[in-house]
Amino acid sequence: MSTRDRNEDRQLIAMRELSIPEKNVFLDKQSGKDFERPQYKKLVRRLKPDDLLYIKSIDRLGRNYGEILEQWRILTKEKGIDIVVLDMPLLDTRRGKDLMGTFLSDIVLQVLSFVAENERTNIRQR
Repeated sequence: MSTRDRNEDRQLIAMRELSIPEKNVFLDKQSGKDFERPQYKKLVRRLKPDDLLYIKSIDRLGRNYGEILEQWRILTKEKGIDIVVLDMPLLDTRRGKDLMGTFLSDIVLQVLSFVAENERTNIRQR
């Protein structure tokens, strides 16, 4: 079993623990280097205002700093959904909708997006 398989298993287990139906779980097999992924596109098409999107960790969303921030904006502002990042409780858009809460979420999101892209760069160099 590869590391990728174990990572997918952990993600699926986390979604099952939240009682998310299989039909609402979207898992791309390819890298998160960009957002041109079939399952991600299908997910975005299905999202409606006030839906709740669970993500295991920010690097499961993507690994490009600018694109993660842009997709987050599209999902939360244009699509009108809430996002919960399971590995980072500070990233839960249901809480802290005031200015301070938004500010803290934005900082955490920027730091984690940087870390995700930095990790991708390090992996490619190895």
